Amino acid sequence: MFTLEGQSGEARAGTIKTAHGEIQTPIFMPVGTRASVKSLWQEDLEEMRAQIILGNTYHLFLRPGHELIERMGGLHKFMSWKGPILTDSGGYQVFSLSELNKLTEEGVVFQSHIDGSKHMLTPERSMEIQRALGSDIVMAFDECPALPSTREILHKSLKLTERWAKRCKSVELKPHQHLFGIIQGGLELDLRHESMQGLVELGFDGYALGGLSVGEKNEEMVALCAEFVPKMPKDKPRYLMGVGKPLDVLNGIKAGLDMFDCVLPSRNARNGQFLTHDGPLNIKKARFLEDGAPPDPSCDCRVCQRYSRSYIRHLFNVGEYLAGQLITFHNLYFYLQMVKQARESILKGSFDDYYQTFYNRYTSNKWE
Repeated sequence: MFTLEGQSGEARAGTIKTAHGEIQTPIFMPVGTRASVKSLWQEDLEEMRAQIILGNTYHLFLRPGHELIERMGGLHKFMSWKGPILTDSGGYQVFSLSELNKLTEEGVVFQSHIDGSKHMLTPERSMEIQRALGSDIVMAFDECPALPSTREILHKSLKLTERWAKRCKSVELKPHQHLFGIIQGGLELDLRHESMQGLVELGFDGYALGGLSVGEKNEEMVALCAEFVPKMPKDKPRYLMGVGKPLDVLNGIKAGLDMFDCVLPSRNARNGQFLTHDGPLNIKKARFLEDGAPPDPSCDCRVCQRYSRSYIRHLFNVGEYLAGQLITFHNLYFYLQMVKQARESILKGSFDDYYQTFYNRYTSNKWE
């Protein structure tokens, strides 16, 4: 499934092969929670050359239901997306909606955030839902403890995740689907190694780092990745789940990670934040009232090529939906160009130079 094509320091460039196309890594995956990347058309994603998108098992299970999606020909056909799709397991919602659920050895009993109805999500059920969705990459069902947590809680969690991973492996998926295991253990290196060893013995098509960006300090996450990621299996894709800001992604690439996803570029867009080469730009600021320059002069996306800061500020301040669409398009394009350029620098053996140049400019705080 994975071919390593180049390395610069620990940073890696490779190719992941799936039934719906190849993915050149490192890669960022736009998040399409409910079978849609918020405010964008699939044509937009194709134009920005998104190679793979992410769907949410929990939300698609509740609405419209995985059985309906399967009857409609699977998630690819249902949402008219021809490229690869990764679906998460629902495990993160166990964490983020913890006030609505009850955790047991069998799985999680949760109360729908939509209508209050109760449901049981088990490892087997998660696999059945993802099998029906027909995604290319399926994530094992895990438990994600918040940080900080005690070693006792972290160890208990990783062992439960390992037992659930074994149950996930016992469920037959569709022939084209690949199953990834999720490594837990918080910020404790020895627990991360223990979790990884258990999953490697079970044998997965790829390995993800879960349980990060859930309450720890950013520098703690960066340090853990730098120390732990190089010890992950080299012949399998490495995926950092739910992270993060542009520099978080670059730090992950520097540590040797291949795949990333986060709602931040689209969520921040809906709050008026452009992510630019000179750092985050809040379009709501009065300084942009009569600013005729493009949002990011160094960007060649169609938003920056056509529209001014003044115009987009106006759209945002009067509540026009177009503002969110334009900023979302730019932000995701920005991420995809960033990882594409990172890949090119890795293949040239010059990733550190690219990283330092990007870092210095992005942290210049030009818009503060």
